[in-house]
Amino acid sequence: MTTQQELPDEVLSTMATEWRRKALAGDLHARGIAHELETELRRRAGAPLTNYDTLDLRPLEARTARRRRWWPFGRAR
Repeated sequence: MTTQQELPDEVLSTMATEWRRKALAGDLHARGIAHELETELRRRAGAPLTNYDTLDLRPLEARTARRRRWWPFGRAR
C-alpha cells in the first residue's frame, strides 16, 4: 500500500477532497481519513507566515506613540 508521504500533492489533495465529501455525506470514518490527508498537505506546504504589522491599519506614528495611562499612580483610595 502507498503511504501518504509517497503520493504527489495533486493526488493527495484529490483524495482529501473526496474523503471530506464522504464525511459531509455522513460516513463516520471518512472524517478521520480526510483529516489525516489534509494534515499531510499542510505539513508539506508549511505554515503560512503572517506579518502581524500589516494587520494593524493605524498609521505607524499612532502605533508607536506612548499612550497616557488611564489610571493614576500613587494615589490611594
